[in-house]
Amino acid sequence: MAVYKRTYKPYEGSLTPGWSRFMILPRSAYTYLFQSKFLVMYLVACFFFPIGCAAFIYISHNLSFLTAMNIRVGQMIQVDASFFRYFCGFQGGMAVLLTSFVGPGLIAPDVTNNAMPLYFSRPFSRAEYVIGKLSLLLALLSAITWIPGLILFLIQSSVVTGWAAQNSWVAGAIFAGLFVWDVTLCLIALAISAWIKWRIAAGGTILAVFFAGAGFGSAVNAIVRTEYGSLLDLRQVISVIFSQMFRDVAPPPLPAGDAWMALAICALICLRMLSRRVRAFEVVR
Repeated sequence: MAVYKRTYKPYEGSLTPGWSRFMILPRSAYTYLFQSKFLVMYLVACFFFPIGCAAFIYISHNLSFLTAMNIRVGQMIQVDASFFRYFCGFQGGMAVLLTSFVGPGLIAPDVTNNAMPLYFSRPFSRAEYVIGKLSLLLALLSAITWIPGLILFLIQSSVVTGWAAQNSWVAGAIFAGLFVWDVTLCLIALAISAWIKWRIAAGGTILAVFFAGAGFGSAVNAIVRTEYGSLLDLRQVISVIFSQMFRDVAPPPLPAGDAWMALAICALICLRMLSRRVRAFEVVR
């Protein structure tokens, strides 16, 4: 359009509020994600264990059912902090597999197709970009981890009078422990997706961070004769944190402070990797 005609007009529509601008990314990505039948099937499978736990909680307090099955109340597994800690460990493992499937497609397509300049030529900061991508995966992980965990806590509280008042700290442990684990998974997935463009290689790298880390940690423990090699195993690290939050009687193999430090260092490394990669331009040498 020729400028001298002056027939152009500025945009007069409503603007997206600045605080929610990062939500543009997950809204546009959910439609693409749920086109994958494998993802939908896996998400459904992730709810089998929580549903089984909910059924167990109900059955364990149904005296008529226990009497009909000739089962004593003392023979049933107690629904206590250990029960919810096992739930967190199992669902945390399911979250790792979900991360390896969804994570590689978060940033890699934008890097491959040189889409970063299109994002940052608009009023859209790097922090908003990272938060938007992180919130996409974080919502999926939350749906299979701490949200079902809190629902199970509410079910247990509804069938046992006064249980919630005595064990309110368990709800905090479920939320805090799984939320920290979910955020850690998201940062690892974003960092790897930003640096590895090939989807299959990125997914394998995410799995290698957790499973190969356990092997390296065991090798360090055997060679140096120490337990601090387990800090390379993020699953062991989060297990120590769960032990602290759920007040396990048995002492963990590592100090809880060292486990928290290992997670903090992992998060800082991931943020550093993102800051080097998520930018409006790329230097090609």
